[in-house]
Amino acid sequence: MNLRCVVLADDPSLEGAMWAMPSSWPEFMLHDPIGNGYYAALDEFAEYVLVWFDEVGDVVAKAFSVPFHLDGDELPADGWDGVIRRGLATRLPGGPAANAVSAVEIAVRPDLQGRGLSAQVLAALRDNAARLGYAELVAPVRPNGKADPRQPMTEHAFAVRADGLPVDPWLRVHVRAGGRIDGVASRSMVIPGTLEEWRAWTGLAFDRTGQVKVPGALTPVHCDVENGTAVYVEPNVWVRHRTGA
Repeated sequence: MNLRCVVLADDPSLEGAMWAMPSSWPEFMLHDPIGNGYYAALDEFAEYVLVWFDEVGDVVAKAFSVPFHLDGDELPADGWDGVIRRGLATRLPGGPAANAVSAVEIAVRPDLQGRGLSAQVLAALRDNAARLGYAELVAPVRPNGKADPRQPMTEHAFAVRADGLPVDPWLRVHVRAGGRIDGVASRSMVIPGTLEEWRAWTGLAFDRTGQVKVPGALTPVHCDVENGTAVYVEPNVWVRHRTGA
């Protein structure tokens, strides 16, 4: 497959086709209020967005990243939400200067997943970070190979196969690409909602207070029937990639 990669800033007209690409994300994952702030302000970060096309001009993959301000060297516990919030702050008048860059999303069209395309997209996102002058690309990775929502992420993140590579397939892609697992972002993504919203997102009853196992969720969702709300707190895994810049 011959693919063409374009930086969104070089051709903003591609944005519509990019959003039209089919997605495999569970519906509830599309309702993180912090994340939606990033996508709504995408014009501010167009240099950090890549779009891939095939020979006939169809979008087959896309990748998003965000520049942000990092105090010191320790990556934050609020992971995905945290880098986005810090990235948005760098665009405010008087806001801190960006001194780091994080991956936000790498998505491959569902019918092309499992063909190694994600590794190419990750490499290009790392190269784009180098082009923009960053010595490192960090990533709050969502290890979607985690099948047991009750398994601690600290256990899953560092589980390895006999060959020493991560058990999780998406973490394995990152490590094979030269990434180093740094630790767990314990509250990387927080998705709150009313019970009505969670019922619409998942088709589940959400009629008892306690933990609810939701398909596609890495941890249980906490349901609070008495107050009519439910909250999902997802841990991710920090990975660091040197860019060579």
